[in-house]
Amino acid sequence: MKATLAGAAAALAMASVPGTAMARDTISIVGSSTVYPFATVVAERFGRNTDFATPKIESTGSGGGMKLFCQGVGLQHPDVTNASRRMKSSEFELCQKNGVKEITEVQIGYDGLAVANSVKAKDMDISLRDLFLALAKEVPNPNGKEELVANPYKTWKEVNPALPNVKIEVVGPPPTSGTRDSFNELGIEGGCKTFPWLKAMKSEDKSKYKAVCRSIREDGAYVEAGENDNLIVQKLESNPSAVGVFGYSFLEENTSIVKPVTIGGVAPGPETVSSGEYPMSRSMFFYVKKAHVGVVPGIEGYVKEFTSERAWGNDGYLVEKGLIPSADSEREKWGKQAKNLQPMTGKEFK
Repeated sequence: MKATLAGAAAALAMASVPGTAMARDTISIVGSSTVYPFATVVAERFGRNTDFATPKIESTGSGGGMKLFCQGVGLQHPDVTNASRRMKSSEFELCQKNGVKEITEVQIGYDGLAVANSVKAKDMDISLRDLFLALAKEVPNPNGKEELVANPYKTWKEVNPALPNVKIEVVGPPPTSGTRDSFNELGIEGGCKTFPWLKAMKSEDKSKYKAVCRSIREDGAYVEAGENDNLIVQKLESNPSAVGVFGYSFLEENTSIVKPVTIGGVAPGPETVSSGEYPMSRSMFFYVKKAHVGVVPGIEGYVKEFTSERAWGNDGYLVEKGLIPSADSEREKWGKQAKNLQPMTGKEFK
């Protein structure tokens, strides 16, 4: 009886929100293209094995998903958003401002940010410094002076004599993508920090440091390929001299087409990513709008399925899709948070 009253009260609250759309019985999920394949498998199983409709999932990119998710409470807004990086404090604040007060955060596991090329191309091993010098908008003057100049490098060999004499052409995601955010932070900034004088800039002028260490050149060396990681794989197949950036799971699913470019001699894989040995490892998440639970049917069941051992466990069906599971203790922690739909407090960003 209490549950029925609670559901009715929640429905009434939703109905009172200006502009609320008509009731729907399908969970609406948006967000990361990297998390999309995992969420799709969970949604299909959930729809097949329960009396609920199969959730509708849109691949909008992590940033795009956050914007949609944080627009407000009401059935015209998504219930869940996926992200290949943690929610930003600015996004949390936007949610709060728009009345999305209670948000449950769930880390689902890990993914390596893969740099790859065609199986037809020569093997490559690069460093984070090589990535920074190849793709940053401004780089240290090649003459050795501690000053920044517009990126002059045209080939990988110019960046590092040990690399192929091939034009720098990197195909990757756009700014709305969590993969792009992660690449900027783990790859470009990771290489930037190998220059002590640039690393020191972080404590002197944080805004300038971010502008230098996370900016991608815009002269054609980096090609944005949209939110579809499969499109990047296709571009590498048709252009063996290009290099691509996408989630490890897409590399795992397309080993007949692409192969990893090792970073400092380390290739992405379950062991190297979970241990942190691979330098571009990242966590993946989904976020639930608690105000929609009990109004849109099945949200709790979908969350329960995603966080079950048969899904995200060490031998779960998501591992077959390329998910790298969190440690047992982490899964226990996040599983409890998901079960209780524990809301974020804002302290996560401090």
